[in-house]
Amino acid sequence: MGSGWALSAVVLVAVATLGIGAYGWRFSRTTSDFFVASRSVRPALNASAIGGEYLSAASFLGVAGLVLAFGADMLWYPVGWTAGYLVLLVLVAAPLRRSGAYTLPDFAEARLESRPVRTISSVLVVAIGWLYLMPQFQGAGLSLGTVAGTRPWVGGVAVGVVVLVNVFFGGMRSITFVQAFQFWLKLTALLVPAMFLLSVWVGDGATSPADATTVTNGVHGDLWASPLDSASAYPLYTTYSIIVATFLGTMGLPHVVVRFYTNPDGRTARRTTLVVLALLGLFYVLPPVYGALGRLYAPDLIAGGATDTVVLELPSRMVPGLGGDLLSALTTAGAFAAFLSTSSGLTIAVAGVLSQDVMGRTFRGVRSFQAAAVVAVTVPLLLAVLAEGVGVARAVGLAFAVAASTFCPLLVLGIWWRRLTDAGAIAGLLVGGCLSGGAVVVTLAEATPAGLAGALVSQPAAATVPIAFATMALVSLATPHRLPRNVARTMVRLHTPETVDLDRGPSPR
Repeated sequence: MGSGWALSAVVLVAVATLGIGAYGWRFSRTTSDFFVASRSVRPALNASAIGGEYLSAASFLGVAGLVLAFGADMLWYPVGWTAGYLVLLVLVAAPLRRSGAYTLPDFAEARLESRPVRTISSVLVVAIGWLYLMPQFQGAGLSLGTVAGTRPWVGGVAVGVVVLVNVFFGGMRSITFVQAFQFWLKLTALLVPAMFLLSVWVGDGATSPADATTVTNGVHGDLWASPLDSASAYPLYTTYSIIVATFLGTMGLPHVVVRFYTNPDGRTARRTTLVVLALLGLFYVLPPVYGALGRLYAPDLIAGGATDTVVLELPSRMVPGLGGDLLSALTTAGAFAAFLSTSSGLTIAVAGVLSQDVMGRTFRGVRSFQAAAVVAVTVPLLLAVLAEGVGVARAVGLAFAVAASTFCPLLVLGIWWRRLTDAGAIAGLLVGGCLSGGAVVVTLAEATPAGLAGALVSQPAAATVPIAFATMALVSLATPHRLPRNVARTMVRLHTPETVDLDRGPSPR
C-alpha cells in the first residue's frame, strides 16, 4: 500500500475536521450550544450528523472483517444496526425529545423523580460510552499501523487530540457540522473503491464468494450460504442474540439519544429518524461487498488475524499501481472519518454526563464540560492500549448488548408504562447492567468459557434483555407505593404533540 498517499489522506481528514469545527466554533457561546446545539438542528443536517457518528469503526471496518471471517450470519449486524432506528422511531424518538432533557440521566430523573436512578444511569452512560470509544481508538491505531507501520497507540492518540480540540472549543454545535461532513466522506470512501473492485472482479471472471471452498480458521463456504448458520456451537442462539442486541441497543446508546435532544420538537425528531434509516440503508450495502471480495482476494487475512483491515487492504491488492494506492488512501480517509465522528459524538455524550454529575462540583458551565471531555477521552484511550486483542466490531457489539440490557427497558417502560417505579428501574438497571457488564469483563479478559456458557458470555443480549425487562416490571408491580408523585403530568408531557397548548413545567437544569 502507498503509505505516503494514505498518510496524506489522514492529514487532510484531520485538517478538514478542524477547519469545519472552527466554522462551528463561531456559533458556540452558551452552555446549551455545547450540550444540545440550542435544540435548533434541522432534520437533514441532524440525520447526516447521526449517520456520521453512528457509522463507527465497527461499521466501516468491522462488518467487512466479520463477513470475511465468519460468513453470512454476520450480516445481521448491519441489518440490526439499521433496524434499531426503526424501533427508536416507533417507540422513543418523539417522546424523548418532548421530555426536554439534556441527557439520559436527565430523562431518568425527570420520569421517576429519583436521584439514585439518575446516579445509576450516569454510571451506565459513562461505561457504555467508554466501551464504545475503546474500539474507535483501536481501529485508528490499526489503520495507521496498516498504512504507516506505526505503534498501535499512535493512531488512537491522533484521533483523541483532534476530537478534543473540536469538542473543547465548539461542543455539540461544532460537532454537528463535522459529523455531517464525515458521513458523506465515509459513504464516498466506500462507494467509489467498491465500484472499481467490483469491475475488477467481473473482469477476472472469478468465482462467487458463496462458492469459495477454502477452509481457513474454521470458515467454510457453507457459512456464507445460510444467514442462520454460524461458526458458534450454538448458531441459532448466537444469531438471535445479535438481533436482540442490535435492534434494541440503538435506543440506549448515549451518543445516539443525545442527538434527538438537538431537534426543535418531536415531529422533527421523527423526520430525522426517517432520513437516518435511508442513509444507513444506503451505507450498509457496501461493507459486506468488501468482506465478500476479501474471501477471494485476501483469504490470508483470516489466518493472520487481520480481518478488520480488509477494507484498507483490498484496493491495493485488486488494483495495481497508483490507482490502487489512491483507492487505498480514500478508504483510509474514510476510516479516520469514522473514528473521528463517532469519537466526537461519544465524547460529547460522556462529557455531558460527567460535567453535570461529577465535574459540576468543581467547575461550572462550559469549563465543567471541557474538563469532562478530557476525562471522557483519556480513559478509553488507555483501555484501547490494554485490550488490543478484542475485535473492533465485537467490542461495539458488547456495548450494544449492555445498552439493550439497561437503557432499552428504562426508556420503553418509562415512556409507555405509567406503573414503572424508581425501585423497579433501579433493580432492572442493576440486574441488566451486572449481567451484561460481567460478560463484557470476561470477554475483554479473554477468559470466555466453552460450551453454552461461552455462547451466553459472547452474545449475552438474548438472555439479559428479557431478564432486565422482567425485573423492572415485577419489582415495579411489587412497589406501587413508590410511583412518582407527578407521573400523570409527566406521561402527558411525553405524549402530547408540541402543537397542543400545554404547560410543560420548568426547563431541565
